[in-house]
Amino acid sequence: MHVTGTAPQPAPTQPETRTVSPEDPEGGTGRHTRRFGLPVATALVMGNIIGGGIFLLPASVAPFGTVSLVAFGVLTVGAIALALVFGRLAERDPRTGGPYLYAREAFGDFAGFLAAWAYWITTWVSNAALAVAAVGYLDVLIPVGDHRWSACLAALTLQWLPALANFAGTRYVGAVQLVSTVLKFVPLLLVALGGLFFFDPAKLGPFNAGGGNAVGAVSASAALLLFSYLGVESAAVSAGEVENARRNVGRATVIGTAGAALVYLLGTLSVFGTVPHDHLVTSTAPFSDAVNAMFGGTWGGWAVALAALVSMTGCLNGWTLLSAQTPYAAARDGLFPAVFTRRRRGVPVVGVGVTVVLASLLTLYNYVSGSAKVFDMLVLVTTFTATVPYLLATAAQVFHLVSGRGGPVDRARLVRDAVITAVATAFSVWLVAGAGYAAVYQGVLFLFVGIIVYAVMAARRQRRGAYMYK
Repeated sequence: MHVTGTAPQPAPTQPETRTVSPEDPEGGTGRHTRRFGLPVATALVMGNIIGGGIFLLPASVAPFGTVSLVAFGVLTVGAIALALVFGRLAERDPRTGGPYLYAREAFGDFAGFLAAWAYWITTWVSNAALAVAAVGYLDVLIPVGDHRWSACLAALTLQWLPALANFAGTRYVGAVQLVSTVLKFVPLLLVALGGLFFFDPAKLGPFNAGGGNAVGAVSASAALLLFSYLGVESAAVSAGEVENARRNVGRATVIGTAGAALVYLLGTLSVFGTVPHDHLVTSTAPFSDAVNAMFGGTWGGWAVALAALVSMTGCLNGWTLLSAQTPYAAARDGLFPAVFTRRRRGVPVVGVGVTVVLASLLTLYNYVSGSAKVFDMLVLVTTFTATVPYLLATAAQVFHLVSGRGGPVDRARLVRDAVITAVATAFSVWLVAGAGYAAVYQGVLFLFVGIIVYAVMAARRQRRGAYMYK
């Protein structure tokens, strides 16, 4: 991994065009830093995608019925299209930043800030949601779910352990991510493939359990399911830490997303077909329930619960790194406070610290308030905030294609890129509609706070610029 050695300068009104070397997009070295190769970059994508979502969301979407499987299929097509778009954008600019970088280059400072702010919100709210989900599986091993403060302490511990790994340096982040990704796949494949042999169609429940419009049910369940696909942009956000980023970011993104999608579809179908519908809608550990139904007893459920905790810890490890990368990139350009550029052992430590504190405060608030649907509401808020950088990134790709700035390409590739980008754009817009009024309302409040922050940062940059010319 490479670290910049110059202090951040005030960003110009329009983004600068910088020459980027694919071998050295960030600059600098360190004993505790290590560039991510294709296997680790793919593990980062898959580890961040396959985290808490796959282990809890089958129960969250069960009230919609098996129509949610249709939503999973549509969502997979959109997610892979989005992965391809991120790969193409990373070919153009392989620096750390992801959607923020692409939006700022195409549309200027405000769009870049909006992408960075929304993505940052997504990361730390997602960490809180993952911690809440992890407690449900911890309860299978250690009874903490019936005691609010025990559950709260467990959730906070699950957030701070990955933060400590990040403080240790990127070489440890990569090691934890690779190990946790490998370990989680054994039980996941056991349920995804083994569950097909125990599949009972009578347990599926009704197709549209809500009884309303089927298209609306698909959109609503897809809004919840998007949480399970958050992380598709992981390699792009950390592109500065990826070896041969122009080539490997796109490959890692597509391979990781496609692999996660296959596990998701088979795993969810197996859970639906092994756990009775009326029990699934109230389950806090659906994969453990599925294994118990398959083999009898409770030992299988314990094993899956342990695997779920490993998976979620690995996911929190990767998300904690991502939560610091975007503020770092924005601060480097003068759009976030300069303190976010501070690095130690290759990790933006201030970003990690601020993020884990905010996620902890949100987790504490949720347990104090005693909300019964904490996980679902947090998931829907992150669904909305995630669509902002996703939509801006796809819009940046549209801009490059229409303006001809995407580089020399043949006609067939241009048509292919245009179709993929159109699918990814429609996918992002559709998810905003599916998030629901409450989630959009809360998400917009978060964004409006960001506009005030941008106004303050813009005024400070202008004042510093005025002093320079005096």
